[in-house]
Amino acid sequence: MKKLPQFVGLTLIFSVVVVGCRPQSNAPQTTEVQSGDTITILGTLTGVGEDKMRAAMAPFTAATGIEIVYEGSDAFTTLVPVRVDSGNPPDIALFPQPGLMMDFAEAGQMVPLTDFIDRTTLTDAYDEYLLNLVSVADDVYGLWMRADVKSLVWYNPEAFEAKGYTVPTTWAELEALSDRMIADGSKPWCMGMESGQATGWVGTDWVEDILLRQAGPEVYDQWVSHEIPFADPQVKAAFEGFGAIALNPDAVLGGTTGILSTPFGEAPLPLFANPPGCYLHHQASFIVEFLPETIEPGVNLSVFPLPPIDPAQGDAVIMGGIVFGVFNDTPAVRALMAYLATPEPHTIWAGLGSYISPHQQVSLDAYPDDLTRKQAEILQNADVLRFDGADLMPGAIGTGAFWSGIVDYVDGQDLDTVLSDIDAAWPSESE
Repeated sequence: MKKLPQFVGLTLIFSVVVVGCRPQSNAPQTTEVQSGDTITILGTLTGVGEDKMRAAMAPFTAATGIEIVYEGSDAFTTLVPVRVDSGNPPDIALFPQPGLMMDFAEAGQMVPLTDFIDRTTLTDAYDEYLLNLVSVADDVYGLWMRADVKSLVWYNPEAFEAKGYTVPTTWAELEALSDRMIADGSKPWCMGMESGQATGWVGTDWVEDILLRQAGPEVYDQWVSHEIPFADPQVKAAFEGFGAIALNPDAVLGGTTGILSTPFGEAPLPLFANPPGCYLHHQASFIVEFLPETIEPGVNLSVFPLPPIDPAQGDAVIMGGIVFGVFNDTPAVRALMAYLATPEPHTIWAGLGSYISPHQQVSLDAYPDDLTRKQAEILQNADVLRFDGADLMPGAIGTGAFWSGIVDYVDGQDLDTVLSDIDAAWPSESE
């Protein structure tokens, strides 16, 4: 892929951003961007994440004189509805999942990006599936900032080399490798699900990955929308595939007690012990932020894609991500969103490390190291892309009954009962 120069044509964006817009009842009275204008953004990013976001916004402010006032909050999901209901929404919100954003969009409380950004620009930038997730009919409401690639297996290359292990490319090879590790007296997998009130989400990622690989995207989509229940045999088979690993005391370090009590951020650390406590760890791209500074990517840390189960389903990737949405339609906001639709800010973010861009025009050369580049390549090469299913389900399920059901299953409860309980918690249409 051709590497795109940073900041090319940046000033042109602001001169054409309002051309060809569809009329709107809440359209601004002026179409001129003014130096000194202010844009407010509310999101969940804080600390290093906030610093990276600001770094990518800096060229926009330098070119326009528009000030960006960002507020990061861990109470984002409760704060946004309050702000909207009180008539004081931020100009732009940075949503950690698309579902909440689309609730506002479907209620007519958000501005379609396609009112001022050509759809071809968006389709050139993003996978059609990702655009559909943030669309109502032909209107696109979301602009993706970051992708959290979830279908990854982390390993220690030094430990693999010492044992003569090779990276598997099929599920059968993965199972054979696991059996060999067990025969060698080792534990194949590290796994930890403890995450405070969010305990269980690690297991939901496993089930999603297995279901997509076994049954394919159509069944996955039907399950996410509850067209088929959790008790469906195909979904049950995915739980059982997870259970074949998680419930096998020979396969996981610490057994089920360790799974339930180990914080997810600490779970991969035994990969680097001498001798290793385990050799494989399934986790999203953000896990690198929890690893000690002594880890050397490419030396004692690398990654491979979770292999396909049914070859007919191709190479599948599940991702999470964060997405910009617009509440207030102003010339300054239009200019910023037009800038964010280009590869330029995404190339900056990619270059800052520990960040994977969903923007299709970001060159792999933009990533600062081979480890991050490999994750981006896994995302770009996916035959099938799907968003984290739990994040698309109603909160009562995706951040409730599904999480607790996974914990119950690992804790030894009957699977049919677990699946029935999750289905019973699904909100009715009247709720």
